[in-house]
Amino acid sequence: MTWGTELWDQFENLDKHTQWGIDFLERYAKFVKERLEIEQTYAKQLRNLVKKYCPKRSKDDEPRFSSCVSYYSILNELNDYAGQREIVAEEMGQDVYGELMRYSQDLKSERKHHLQEGRKAQQYLDQCWKHMDNSKKKFERECKEAEKSQISYDRLDNDINATKSEVEKAKSQLYLRTHSADESKNEYAAQLQNFNGEQWKHFNVAIPQIFKNLQDMDERRTVKLGETYRSFADVERRVIPIISKCLEGMVTAAKAVDQRKDSAIVVESFKSGFEPPGDFPFEDYSQNLSRTASDNTISTPKNEGVVKPDPKHSISKAAKNKLWLFGKKPKAPSLEDFSHLPPEQRRKRLQARIDELSKELQKEVDQRDALNKMKDVYEKNPQMGDPQSLQPKISETMCNMEKLRSEIHKNESWLSEVEGKVSTRGDRRPSADINHHTPHGRESPEGSYTDDPSQEHRSPPHQPDPRQAHQPDPRQAHQPDEFDDEFDNDDPLPVLGHCKALYSFDGQNEGTLLMKEDDVLYIIEEDKGDGWTRARKQSGEEGYVPTSYVEIAMEKNSKGAVTYI
Repeated sequence: MTWGTELWDQFENLDKHTQWGIDFLERYAKFVKERLEIEQTYAKQLRNLVKKYCPKRSKDDEPRFSSCVSYYSILNELNDYAGQREIVAEEMGQDVYGELMRYSQDLKSERKHHLQEGRKAQQYLDQCWKHMDNSKKKFERECKEAEKSQISYDRLDNDINATKSEVEKAKSQLYLRTHSADESKNEYAAQLQNFNGEQWKHFNVAIPQIFKNLQDMDERRTVKLGETYRSFADVERRVIPIISKCLEGMVTAAKAVDQRKDSAIVVESFKSGFEPPGDFPFEDYSQNLSRTASDNTISTPKNEGVVKPDPKHSISKAAKNKLWLFGKKPKAPSLEDFSHLPPEQRRKRLQARIDELSKELQKEVDQRDALNKMKDVYEKNPQMGDPQSLQPKISETMCNMEKLRSEIHKNESWLSEVEGKVSTRGDRRPSADINHHTPHGRESPEGSYTDDPSQEHRSPPHQPDPRQAHQPDPRQAHQPDEFDDEFDNDDPLPVLGHCKALYSFDGQNEGTLLMKEDDVLYIIEEDKGDGWTRARKQSGEEGYVPTSYVEIAMEKNSKGAVTYI
């Protein structure tokens, strides 16, 4: 069934139909454009969302908890998902919308051409019909004029009063009119025959061909729409496997969440290495009260009869702060050797720094080897370069290597120190870890808090060595002659309180006092801010000990009341 034969007389309707077809195609193209704009907006919003909740992080801020790692994996998968939506929008723009708009322009041009051909054929047929109609009308006029001439001639020929000249004139006029009528007849017949031929060609050849071309164009438009419908779906279908992988990645990330692993990381991150404090005994302050005569007790000297509370169990303000888990920690500056951190955290930080320095050292070694090789090449081939020009760089590299080795050695010393300390403390439980705070403003070897919110504990003081630069030296706080004067004094200094050694101290330097762990000493001079406290053994030997290595109980009045620092 073709338009040329079935719709031979529907030129105007076919004109409207083909125009509607192109309008419908462009309407679908507009729908695709708005659809891809939605995809673009959706993808952009997804990327902004991922960017908002996955900010740039430094290497130290990389998440370690499995829940955090899985969360960031899900964000990455969502970012990839957004990329697939962008691909959908891009392919819709190229394969569907762009193709439809190009095809629409081609259809418009083709339709215009076919309609112009049809109008030209119609105009030519109308022109042929006009010529035929004119010849017909002329033939009709000529015949009417010939009939009039015939009537006039017959009237004069029968009139006895008419002259011969009048009759001859009428006869001549009749002849002319009849001859003109015959010529008009022949012309009309020719124009009619020509018109009939052109009309047959118009409705049987030209119009069917033009209408067939319009039909082919409209059918191709329909096919194109079907193809773009399929392309519209194929664009989505092509990204489904990748989107499925993104969703599978999210599921895999969700399955990777491990609560036990996260709990272990919490332990690793915040473990201080300290032991919990021991039990606190009852402190009987009534022992300092004067006894009556009925007690049948022998009075004792003032200093000897007062039973001092065991420093091991004294409850100091520092202990209370330590016991109160949510207490506000005093701020302390970060130290180069990380001694402000708890042992476990200090060990990890030192190990990380050693690893980083080792990598830098390896880079310098590789650079030195490369420079030496280049120098050898220059020495063997002077035309390639001057070997001496590399010497400054080699010297600089060697200097950097020495600096790095020195830093590594220093950090390894600190690391071996903290590892040795942790291992020696592992088998015992110091009962007074909580009581070796130093007063604010005084810097102990490791007895300060950290500003890092993730580090909530302190590391114990390391073995003091007054020969080290960062340790206080009693010879700097007190002149040697002062030691001599004080120790040579016949009258011993009064006892201000008691202290218990938390750690052993070798006391090898002049003016210091040897003590062992758990030794109980008398305090005869308080710390003046230099980190040292003057103490006396029961044997009478006196000297200075590190304040951070003892637990102090000071007497405040004669009744034996004590205050703890």
